[in-house]
Amino acid sequence: MNKESTWEECIESNASLKVTPDKAKVKSLMDTAAGRIQFLAENKVKESNANYLFENYYSSALEMMHALVLLSGYNVNNHICLGYYLRDILQKEPLFRLFDDCRVKRNSLVYYGRKMDFETAKFGIEKSRQLISELNSLLHDKLKTNHNMG
Repeated sequence: MNKESTWEECIESNASLKVTPDKAKVKSLMDTAAGRIQFLAENKVKESNANYLFENYYSSALEMMHALVLLSGYNVNNHICLGYYLRDILQKEPLFRLFDDCRVKRNSLVYYGRKMDFETAKFGIEKSRQLISELNSLLHDKLKTNHNMG
C-alpha cells in the first residue's frame, strides 16, 4: 500500500525524483499516447472489448501524465504520486479526482482481475477520454511556456 498522501511525501519517499526535463522523451511519450488513442478510436466499444479499451485509454493517459511531470523535471514511480502532482502542484483537484477514479478502476481490473460490467466500462472509457483531453491541453500549454527547453 502506498504510504504517500501528498506530493511532498512522494518527494520525501523518492517516489518522485527530480530529473532534467527531456523534451525528446516528452515528445516520444505524447506520440505513443496519440498513436494508441487513434487506434482505440477506430474500435467500436462492445461488451467484449470495453475493459481492454478502458485499460488502454488509461495507459495513454499515464503516458501523458509522465510527459507532464517530466516537463517539470520529475520522474514519478507510482500512479498515485502522479495524481498528487495534479492535485498539489497544479492545483487541479477535479482533474485529480477524475484521474484517481480511472486509476482505481484500472487497478481493480489489472491487479485483481475484476472486470467491469459494460456500462461501468463505457463510463470509464468516457472518463478516460475526458482525462486525456484535459491532460492534452495542460501539456500543450506547458510546452508553449517551455518552448526554450532543449
